[in-house]
Amino acid sequence: MEKAKRYVIFIIGLFINSLGVSLITKADLGTSPISSIPYVLSLNFPLTLGQFTVIFSILLILLQLIILGKNFKAEHVLQIPVSFAFGYFIDLCMSILSFVNPEFYASKIIYLVIGCIILGMGVYTEVLANVVMLPGESFVRAVVFRIKSEFGISKVAFDVSLAVIAGIISIILSSSLSGVREGTIIAAILVGFIVRIMSKHCVFIKNILFAAP
Repeated sequence: MEKAKRYVIFIIGLFINSLGVSLITKADLGTSPISSIPYVLSLNFPLTLGQFTVIFSILLILLQLIILGKNFKAEHVLQIPVSFAFGYFIDLCMSILSFVNPEFYASKIIYLVIGCIILGMGVYTEVLANVVMLPGESFVRAVVFRIKSEFGISKVAFDVSLAVIAGIISIILSSSLSGVREGTIIAAILVGFIVRIMSKHCVFIKNILFAAP
């Protein structure tokens, strides 16, 4: 029963996460680092952001298999259905938010900040569930395991690398820097800050959801 509750909470967090990513993307100032490569590809090829997110997630899972080798455990396979759910939720949320098309820069910033807050809440909820990680975070964990680095530093390096690669792909495909803008940097900084704040001040949520019998 406890495990089932945690998976339900994780799915809720995954949807909140998708809603945040979609709102950040609709702000039209770039997108979150983990979605930057799928987003740039979706701007240049006839597949949706959600579909490219699934493809990119599967690639990250395969890279984990290579990095971890025999240490790749059965629990890592759970990332596959999670990836499909995440991609579906993103496309669903993008459809729900189809009316969001801010024209003024100030309104774009507002949508971006709201999206970052929602994404931070989603990430916190997923961490709270403590059952499975999204491929992005799990990939960083695999790298940390292999090279014995610090997770926080590796996560920042990973996010920066994704943004840079997305920028290069955008320039190659469209001769312009589309899909990677100041919003990508803001999201990278703000979401992590929000998660840290919630982890520090929202312990009561964990106590309510997982109260000792």
